[in-house]
Amino acid sequence: MLEIGAGAAQCSRWLAGQGARPVALDLSHRQLQHALRIGGGIPLVEADAGALPFADAAFDLACSAYGALPFVADPVRVLREVRRVLRPGGRFVFSVTHPIRWAFPDEPGPEGLSVSASYFDRTPYVEQDAEGRAVYVEHHRTIGDRVRDVVAAGFRLVDLVEPEWPLWNSQEWGGWSPLRGSLIPGTAIFVCDRD
Repeated sequence: MLEIGAGAAQCSRWLAGQGARPVALDLSHRQLQHALRIGGGIPLVEADAGALPFADAAFDLACSAYGALPFVADPVRVLREVRRVLRPGGRFVFSVTHPIRWAFPDEPGPEGLSVSASYFDRTPYVEQDAEGRAVYVEHHRTIGDRVRDVVAAGFRLVDLVEPEWPLWNSQEWGGWSPLRGSLIPGTAIFVCDRD
């Protein structure tokens, strides 16, 4: 199993605990160094998700939990690479922050429930350092954009899951809270098969 945009390989460690044989891939050397410090014996690969250093049909499954896809300007390139390294019949499951969140401010209270921007504005969110260099870029795509990207890469979209806020979760995190989470989805999960 291949984890794309693995960060510190949290999902790969969990998958290994479930009996999978994961490989964790990330572009960030720092994140992979953190994964090494945590341990777990997961194979780590530093590489660009748009140019995967693996043979065709090398993996049965691939996953990405909020990794890689939101941070690239050309997600179809990444999706095509993932499809290439999956065996026929393989599955790719990836999650992204739900695109609807772009229309609302990052506020957990009532002030975060009023639309403040266009859902259709695809201008990337960019943070810069003191010299004006981009240090963080996240690209907005609508649900429709994501579906078209999946299809353009040659995948078959099997499911699109929009998890509801769990009733037991009373915590606030960033712009999310039980109030906001009970009204709009925070995550979109795409389940894609390679026919």
